[in-house]
Amino acid sequence: MAIMKIRGIQKSFNERIVIQKAEFDIKQDSRIGLVGSNGAGKTTLANLINGEFPADKGSIETFNGALKIGYLKQSTEQAFLETEDAYPLAENGLFHHSSQLGLTKEVDVFNRNWSNLSGGEKLKLSLAGVWASRPEMLILDEPTNHLDLQGVEWLIEELRAFKGAIVIISHDRYFLDRTVSEIIEMEDGITKSFTGNYSAYRQEKERLYQVQLHQYELQQKHKQQIQQQIANLKGWSEKAHRDSTKQGTASERRQIGYKEYHRMKAKKMDNQIKSKMKRLNQELEKGEVKQPKEESRVQFEFQDRRKRGKRIIEAAALSKYFGHRCLFDKSYFYVNHGEKMGLVGQNGSGKTTMMKILLGQENASSGDVWLSESLKIGYLSQDVSDLPAEKTAMEYTGLTDREAIGRARTIFANIGLHEEKLNVPIGQLSLGERTRVKLVMMLLEELDLLVLDEPTNHLDLASRESLEKTLLDFQGSLLVVSHDVYFLEKITEKLLVIENGKITRKEFGMREYNEANTRKDNDKEKAEQLMVLQNEINAIIGRLSYMTKDEPGYEELDQKLAELFRKKRELA
Repeated sequence: MAIMKIRGIQKSFNERIVIQKAEFDIKQDSRIGLVGSNGAGKTTLANLINGEFPADKGSIETFNGALKIGYLKQSTEQAFLETEDAYPLAENGLFHHSSQLGLTKEVDVFNRNWSNLSGGEKLKLSLAGVWASRPEMLILDEPTNHLDLQGVEWLIEELRAFKGAIVIISHDRYFLDRTVSEIIEMEDGITKSFTGNYSAYRQEKERLYQVQLHQYELQQKHKQQIQQQIANLKGWSEKAHRDSTKQGTASERRQIGYKEYHRMKAKKMDNQIKSKMKRLNQELEKGEVKQPKEESRVQFEFQDRRKRGKRIIEAAALSKYFGHRCLFDKSYFYVNHGEKMGLVGQNGSGKTTMMKILLGQENASSGDVWLSESLKIGYLSQDVSDLPAEKTAMEYTGLTDREAIGRARTIFANIGLHEEKLNVPIGQLSLGERTRVKLVMMLLEELDLLVLDEPTNHLDLASRESLEKTLLDFQGSLLVVSHDVYFLEKITEKLLVIENGKITRKEFGMREYNEANTRKDNDKEKAEQLMVLQNEINAIIGRLSYMTKDEPGYEELDQKLAELFRKKRELA
């Protein structure tokens, strides 16, 4: 049963139509993924559903009274500032939920003081606040941004257990595949519904594209045949008219009615041709299949790099402390030229700090880091607020050479930032558009090592897939921090893992790492189960040792003991 019906929704801002026609139902148990390119209107639609502002046209109808909606906004600052009164949230488990998400810092939520929290920690507290508000429906806008793998898995399990409807805006394909059963696509301001998770949606989109392409190609061939028939008919008509004006031979001219015969023949031919052409033109117009729209492909292209030596980074006894808190201690690792490495660890484990040490932005507490003298590094941070808000994208490049400016404009267009965006101050661009500006700055240089901190944050799905292809072709080295599991699995071959106060190099990729962690968790759970069984066995043996076989309850305990031994054998 539908709890919300969205019909004919339209919304414009400054004469720009953002949503042209949005129509779909949200049911009590809906698990909806809202997808589309950056700027397609997904967040606008979420705001409309939440009642942030009215639609220009259409209706949003709810049933059984007003719905209590828990809305996590993409901006952690904004989401946090708008958190409900902290006292009832605390009573409803705010701190329990935040602890489950891995937030271990002390936070003064009652005075709204969270200056000591990172972006990921603010997101966790906002998520905990949404859960503690006990909503009937959830709207989550990019909920996995800043969450580590453990946090993502926790969120997936919580969403599975949630009893109400869920609408998720996300560019995280792994997360969407695990959480949604319906995709609402927003394209050209219009919504279209697909059954299944994100992978099923992509397969169906490709199938529909191929079907429409095949129908379009058949139609084009049929059109050509019809147009050829029309051309032939016109040719026959023109010939009939020429014949009607010919003088003919002397004997033909002496025949009574010679010219009249050809004039009548031409007229008859004209009527036949007009009738046939009308039918053919009607056939052309009937059921026209439009050429399918190809998805715009963002093109990334890095400059060619000079050849380098084999090893580009080497760390020896590297340590970093903040007061008495140890991030990592006496760690040894290296990175070779051309290696694509993922940097993984829980939030707060020191990933960003380690990146800053490599970039010379932070000092190690002890130990040494050696970098190749000729190494040229490009760094993409996850913070887009460090861009000059008052400058345009072209001004920010600092280019003056005409040829270089032309190349930059081409790259901006390829990455989805067209001319009208290049003349707008960066502060007015969306988060995704600002990330693209940062990427363009890297694309303009010859680089040996790309250090990428959450490179897919704020990028739409098509841009993520294109970036993957480019990074796979990149001949230099990569060091990547990302919570996008699919992205890491696709592009990284080896890992630097921060856990238990150490940075360890692993000679395998993300898939193997996850499988190893799953085995480790299973082994731990198995050991715990065995311990519980052994404790129960010991307790029964202890009781039986004080009983004789004839005493009441002895046989029952003996059977229970046999059952416990059987379970232990199966587990061992």
